[in-house]
Amino acid sequence: MLPDWFLSLRTHGMAGTLGIELLELSEARVVATMPVDERTRQPFGILHGGASVALAETVASLGAAARIDRERFVAVGQEINANHLRPKSDGVVRATGVPVHSGRKSQVWSIEIADELGKLVCISRCTLAVVPRRAEPA
Repeated sequence: MLPDWFLSLRTHGMAGTLGIELLELSEARVVATMPVDERTRQPFGILHGGASVALAETVASLGAAARIDRERFVAVGQEINANHLRPKSDGVVRATGVPVHSGRKSQVWSIEIADELGKLVCISRCTLAVVPRRAEPA
């Protein structure tokens, strides 16, 4: 089950374009899938590293948002790294993110992206800054 605050966000932006689907969202764990298809493959026919990074940052960002007061703060990506471990040319990948650190001003998330057999395709770490929400322009 997904939290109500997420429902209005699920089809917007890059996640919707790449076909990312959220399966689980809590303060302790985020799980999402992404197809490996014409939207997410690089010219040589395998999963694009940038698509994997987009999936990882999506998972980390949503997890961070679940852990903050969203009325007062926003979590924004500050740094991300990824190690691409094996190629994937079709099917679906599944990203699982867990918090490594959750402080007042920053969070660090560890994300593993695996294929249908559970073999790691990519591992990533994402640092997010927790900053005060700016007032909406009039």
